[in-house]
Amino acid sequence: MSADTHAPGPQDIAPAPDDALVLALPKGRILKELRPLLTHAGIVPEAEFDNDNSRLLRFATNVPNLSIIRVRSFDVATFVAFGAAHLGVAGNDVLMEFDYPEIYAPLDLGIGHCRLSVAEPKELMENDDPSRWSHVRVATKYPEVTKRHFAARGVQAECIKLNGAMELAPTLGLCRRIVDLVSTGSTLKANGLVEVENIAEVSSRLIVNRAAFKTRPDEISNWIERFREAVNAAQA
Repeated sequence: MSADTHAPGPQDIAPAPDDALVLALPKGRILKELRPLLTHAGIVPEAEFDNDNSRLLRFATNVPNLSIIRVRSFDVATFVAFGAAHLGVAGNDVLMEFDYPEIYAPLDLGIGHCRLSVAEPKELMENDDPSRWSHVRVATKYPEVTKRHFAARGVQAECIKLNGAMELAPTLGLCRRIVDLVSTGSTLKANGLVEVENIAEVSSRLIVNRAAFKTRPDEISNWIERFREAVNAAQA
């Protein structure tokens, strides 16, 4: 499907109507990976969208009936689940943590690849056997995923919820292990930690509010197909 990818001007961008579809996108690294897919799908945000210093959170696009909101990655799923956004992009780490039944995830976008792993200090790992654990204390942003992972192995997990700087927890005696996203592993290595278990492979998914899909099936199906074409083109 062809897409109009010229730089938008005043004649292209106009405030979206009140019943416009809302697409929730995550801030940060994933957004940079997502931009080519947006372009291929025919979505050109207003110029302010690419201004890292902008305080705007909602943006018009060249599509009259579509606007974009830019929020924290963990919040995308919540906006979509509760119907404040009709579509969004979220990692399956977030989807596993919240496990919202209101969300349908029809498409893996093939971006944001990393893994959710258990890590511990290198010196601990040298004499450790994860298969013999019965109880662990873990610092993590993902307490629900962590508890389910260990419960499946018959291990009781005590989770300490942190939103960042997870690697400091073992160093400062908060706990001996962490569960966090790992990409290259360089941050773990810099803080004397090593991976000992892989919980899940992670990538970003296109997500849809189920109720919106039922009430606006043609519009939402059209966007699913546009993104599917964009993913196929990127992987060709």
